[in-house]
Amino acid sequence: MSWWQQPFFQVALPIIITFAIATWYQNSRITDLRDSIGRRIDDSNKRIDNLGDSLSKRIDDLRDAINKRFDAIEKRLSSIEDLLRDHDRRITTLEERTSPIRR
Repeated sequence: MSWWQQPFFQVALPIIITFAIATWYQNSRITDLRDSIGRRIDDSNKRIDNLGDSLSKRIDDLRDAINKRFDAIEKRLSSIEDLLRDHDRRITTLEERTSPIRR
């Protein structure tokens, strides 16, 4: 019986070689998977950052729009307050003009 016909070389060695090749192949696939997942995570982080920037810009725009509306409302209220302050004087003047007692 020659050395290559012994059970170790007929059974065990091909199994060991198969496991070694399979392990090497799986390691390369795991590395590829890790790299792929890393790229996806990086892309997701970039998208989240972009969404955050976009949301921040939208919030700033809304804040500016609300401030403009509040300024317009404040301006209108101040003109109404001015009219109310002057209202008593205008009523008194009108009553004096139209009062039958004065004639």
